[in-house]
Amino acid sequence: MQRNLLIKTLVIIAVLLVFLYGIFGVPSKFTGDGLKEAVLSRIHLGLDLRGGTHLILQVMVDEAVNTETDNVMAQLKEEMQKQGIAYTDMSKPDPGHPETIVIKGVPVDAGSKLRAYVTDYLRQYTISSGADGSTIVTMNPSELASLKERTIDKSIEAIRNRVDTLGVTEPLIQRNGMGKDQILVQLPGVDVDRVKEIIQSTARLEIRQVFNGGAPFANEQAAMAALQVIPPGRTLIHPSSKMPGSNPDQVYLVSKTAVVTGTDIRDARPSTDEQGRPDVTFQLTVAAGDKFFAFTSAHNEGGTDPDHYLAAVLDNKAIEVASIRQPIHDNVSITGGGFTDQSAGDLSMLLRSGALPASLHYLSESTVGPSLGADSIRSGTKAAIAGMLAVLVFMLIYYRGAGVNANVALVLNLIILLGFMGFFGATLTLPGIAGVILTVGMGVDSNVLIFERIREELRHNKAPAAAVDQGFSRAWVTIVDTHVTTIVSALILIFVGSGPVSGFGLTLTFGLLANLFTAVFVSRVIFDAVLNRKQRGQALSI
Repeated sequence: MQRNLLIKTLVIIAVLLVFLYGIFGVPSKFTGDGLKEAVLSRIHLGLDLRGGTHLILQVMVDEAVNTETDNVMAQLKEEMQKQGIAYTDMSKPDPGHPETIVIKGVPVDAGSKLRAYVTDYLRQYTISSGADGSTIVTMNPSELASLKERTIDKSIEAIRNRVDTLGVTEPLIQRNGMGKDQILVQLPGVDVDRVKEIIQSTARLEIRQVFNGGAPFANEQAAMAALQVIPPGRTLIHPSSKMPGSNPDQVYLVSKTAVVTGTDIRDARPSTDEQGRPDVTFQLTVAAGDKFFAFTSAHNEGGTDPDHYLAAVLDNKAIEVASIRQPIHDNVSITGGGFTDQSAGDLSMLLRSGALPASLHYLSESTVGPSLGADSIRSGTKAAIAGMLAVLVFMLIYYRGAGVNANVALVLNLIILLGFMGFFGATLTLPGIAGVILTVGMGVDSNVLIFERIREELRHNKAPAAAVDQGFSRAWVTIVDTHVTTIVSALILIFVGSGPVSGFGLTLTFGLLANLFTAVFVSRVIFDAVLNRKQRGQALSI
């Protein structure tokens, strides 16, 4: 008996030391400030306690629709050329409805060929006749709604990937239920300006063909004077401010459709060029690599095509223009873009995390200052301490000697809970503090169940040792039942909820698991230690 009790006591001490390490780690100095710093380095504070930024973003979903219909227009032009179907114009005349493509000048005898192609290969579109003999190709309403939904989901995923890469603890990124096509972002304790730049950048990298011998026009007026009219399938873009030697007024004539897009990239890393300058290297998917190889094989300095130039276009601005010297397969480098080490790293991260399918507009931005966090911590801490003290005093008064047992178990329960959070790097929010207080209440409830069962056994004239044994064994089923059902509910909050709701569920789950150990195992060991010191038949203080 003595040996068994000693082993259990050593187990409790070992658990206590392990979870104290979970809370504090190895403090740099054993002072009040040193211990506080050690705790905060392992248990992070959420937005409501630490301060941070609250953003509401509007997703410009029509841009994603425009991109989709641009690709369909390019596909239609290519197919109509193959089949010899003539037309005079193909455009999207209504900016408010980018899902509608209008084709003019299609001969009557060729209309059936076009209809057959759209019906067979563009099933998400419908084709109909319009005014003046035009043909209208329109995205189906269900497909349009689905595309907009996917755009919001992809934007949330891309933002989350970027924020996670920056190491922000417990960000809240979700749809904003108060507005259409909006995203709510809450970021605790971050460099707001940099994160805003990272979030808002669409990082829509494209590799496009450059015409006019790869040379820029001085400005848009000079381009229009030289070209008279912009040829079909081409457009003008400005250089990025990061492009060395560029003038913001200059424009390049480039293809509207990209040879390579951001979705074709499978990996991207910062690197350096031959001169040791920062650049970005990325690898293409197999299919995109084959397509790029075929294009660069047909357009390079050794061929007859004078337009053997490519532009790296980021967010619709050229960051590099270079000639195609030889066929390129799946390894591409962007050099000469005026990168710093950080900007090259940021661009690589954006390309890896996925391009935003549409740009974002900031509708609202508010900052939660650290003073609010300090007030919240102070009020929450006071509430937790007051509640804890009230419970400890009540247990001492009502259960006398056994109350000490319950109080030791409660304190150990709190240490294990905080240690859990320290080991997992959990984020503590105000709902998390509420979860801690609720855990204390659940711990008291378990002790009350056990103690009342022991009292009932004593009233039936059972010996103290037998009463304790029966009390624990009969209360065990009830305790497990209540804890398991609550843990299931908490797990739903963790996996379905987000932000503070998930944090509350996580804290509650940790606390309940700790409570099962302290209420059943620790309390029983303390009772056995007390009974071991009493004379046979001596009363139990409960």
